[in-house]
Amino acid sequence: MLTTLTKFQSRRWFVQEIGRLFAQVCVRHEFNGSLLLGLKSNLAAQRKTTGIVNVSTSCAWCAKPRISKKKELSEKKLTRHFVDHRNVKLLAGAGGKGACTFHSEPRKEWGGPDGGNGGDGGNIIIKVDLQVKSLAQVAPVYKGDDGNSGGSKNCYGRNASTTYIAVPVGTVVKEQGKTVADLSQHNQEYVAVFGGAGGKGNRFFLSNENRAPMTATLGERGQERVLQLELRTMAHAGLVGFPNAGKSSLLRAISNARPAVAAYPFTTLNPHVGIVNYRDHEQVAVADIPGIICGAHLNRGLGISFLRHIERCRFLLFVLDLSSPEPWTQLQQLRYELDQYEPGLTHRPHAIVANKMDLPGARGNLEALRGHVAHRVIPVSALTGQNTEELILHLRELFDGYLQTHGQGSGQDMPTRW
Repeated sequence: MLTTLTKFQSRRWFVQEIGRLFAQVCVRHEFNGSLLLGLKSNLAAQRKTTGIVNVSTSCAWCAKPRISKKKELSEKKLTRHFVDHRNVKLLAGAGGKGACTFHSEPRKEWGGPDGGNGGDGGNIIIKVDLQVKSLAQVAPVYKGDDGNSGGSKNCYGRNASTTYIAVPVGTVVKEQGKTVADLSQHNQEYVAVFGGAGGKGNRFFLSNENRAPMTATLGERGQERVLQLELRTMAHAGLVGFPNAGKSSLLRAISNARPAVAAYPFTTLNPHVGIVNYRDHEQVAVADIPGIICGAHLNRGLGISFLRHIERCRFLLFVLDLSSPEPWTQLQQLRYELDQYEPGLTHRPHAIVANKMDLPGARGNLEALRGHVAHRVIPVSALTGQNTEELILHLRELFDGYLQTHGQGSGQDMPTRW
């Protein structure tokens, strides 16, 4: 067989075809695998000397096992796929044009006009989908479908289909800085632009004064808008604190979320939501907000791009680093940044979480912190899990208190139960 292949060195396609047929014959007659491996090595050596492309052997004996293991994406790579702001240009479909035709039939000389109207253009609707977690899949431009034109015999054009844009729960639609829609429920829809109406055929203009109208109108153009989509995390509680305060570690300790944890600031680059489960099957959603620095309301650091995620949180958990001196100054700075971004934001129900109690000097700072604040302070250690039960129980108290104050049917902006 190798001698036969050598005679046709000048025609690569013939060599590849013979090799493929030979491999099929080997599989059909169950030849020994060692023979095929020897043939493959001989052909590889021949390719080095003659320059002929290696013969393709597609049998299972010659194939190499390919084990593909999917690697977990790092926090930085996940950030590339997480988008919480998007500018979208929407152009609805235009209506179809009307037809100008006249009825033609034997022995019916004056059939009259029979041009049908055009179909309406397609609308563009923004719809909430629970399976969507980011605005990364939202395209910058959307164009609706145009309606079909009318036809003869009074045939109307078909209306164009509707274009849907899937967005996550908690998407806010704005136009020139003003909020036009707040999408906080699953399957909630907002008609962003309406398609144009279809044109009129000459049948529409038939009257006693005009028995043979020659007029037909074009379809109207669809609406055109430029909207801004903003994603605000839907959670009951929000962890607010400075970078490297241990918010991600605390979320891992009290919920089933697994955000990235490291010993440097700004480990969390996008919000994470964890679910705290209770024995009565109640669930409370807790959001890990990226670290806030001084001047965040002036768009410093991560800026206001993540401060807006706190707006939807019904109660706040201020996470303080007890290993740093004078931890009460952290609380004062955090409250100042929130009030500068939205006045009254710090008046929501909240709790103070004193984290990193396992580090030296934290006990003394805890007593000093309690002397400077009148609110309840919950000392915890996210690393060892110390006193996390008290935090979970207090979190449930805040949740039950919010339900009693506002209720499920109040109509206010409230995260749905997870």
